Amino acid sequence: LDTAKFDETVEAHFRLGIDTRKADQNIRGSISLPHGTGKTVRVAVFAEGEQARAAEEAGADLGGSDDLVAQVQAGNIDFDAAIATPPMMAKVGRLGKILGPRGLMPNPKLGTVTMDVTKAIHEIKAGKVEYRVDKTSIVHVPVGKVSFGVDKLEENLNTLMDAIIKAKPAAAKGTYIKSLVISPTMGPGVKFNALKF
Repeated sequence: LDTAKFDETVEAHFRLGIDTRKADQNIRGSISLPHGTGKTVRVAVFAEGEQARAAEEAGADLGGSDDLVAQVQAGNIDFDAAIATPPMMAKVGRLGKILGPRGLMPNPKLGTVTMDVTKAIHEIKAGKVEYRVDKTSIVHVPVGKVSFGVDKLEENLNTLMDAIIKAKPAAAKGTYIKSLVISPTMGPGVKFNALKF
């Protein structure tokens, strides 16, 4: 897989046999990979008071309330993941049009709207990834770096595969995982037989 002069990210691409036009067939969730992603993730936390202090102690890269909201509204989005406490969602909700398209909007289903900011930060920093099916019924998820080697990449991929299988909608008919392609940032995709895998 090694085709570039830098440590490339390895991505898994699942083509699913689901109809994304139906609300009950949209797949979205998050999973902690056993070996992480190899990427340094910058985390922003929208919180006040005790939770803001806890976020700082847990290693949040950015934190605040009105000041952080204003920063995002001004177009300064210097983070890869966002966490918010429930009381902050009234303010963070106004950022939906900015954070939503970038996949950065805090969401209770993904564990990023929570009072336990310490746990959320640790999970994200340790390699928690989100998976979400796009309009073409494909899920794209990073599973590590080329430097991880085959064994670690395989363990991460197996964990992701289990999560995708468990997320299968009850309404889905026919073959669920139609294809699986693994590819590095700048290299060719390698197609796997998803059923045998």
